[in-house]
Amino acid sequence: MTEKIKAVLFDVDGTLVDSNYLHVEAWTHAFADLEVFVPAWRVHRAIGQDSARLLGALLGDRADELRDRAKELHSRYYKELAPRLEPLAGSRDLIRALSARGTIVVLATSAPEDELELLTGTLDVDGSLHATTNADDVETAKPDPSIVEVALGKAGVPAGEAIFVGDSVWDCFAASRAGVPTIGLLSGGFSSAELLSAGAIAIYDDPAALLRELHLSPLA
Repeated sequence: MTEKIKAVLFDVDGTLVDSNYLHVEAWTHAFADLEVFVPAWRVHRAIGQDSARLLGALLGDRADELRDRAKELHSRYYKELAPRLEPLAGSRDLIRALSARGTIVVLATSAPEDELELLTGTLDVDGSLHATTNADDVETAKPDPSIVEVALGKAGVPAGEAIFVGDSVWDCFAASRAGVPTIGLLSGGFSSAELLSAGAIAIYDDPAALLRELHLSPLA
């Protein structure tokens, strides 16, 4: 990296909080209620992108018909599963360490506000955050770059002075389109090869691994 990194933009689901597979469970239940069978592995592959894209990919020509009800059911089941949310290893310490050294930390997610409250409550690092984003900030979520651009605006830095940390190829695509390099984490279920192919500049298992190697990482 040639520029000094002043801000780190974090995805949340699957990156800081172990929530991806709860989303898979919630969507799977929602589809079952709608009498549509979608294999869980296919649901997982779609997690992390805009819900309209996710439903289009999974429901095909029935997406328009079922979209509103599917989203409603997913939200209900996800909230029921919320007591099982846990921060991923090292996530709190990583955020606190970055903030303590003066790095601007922004949670760059398009989660609905009520889901974001569950996630930030799980993380319990509000005092170390500069800002957060949510679904109200954009019309289209990842892989569209809008949420990354909003996060940059809230951080008050140009793309060249920020790094995105995420767990999915959708994170990599969105950040790349906004001109921000991405550190990929394996904690969301995507492989190293997939994340590198999508543009990640470095790969770590989880936040704890990134924290251990912080002095050698692109965030050094």
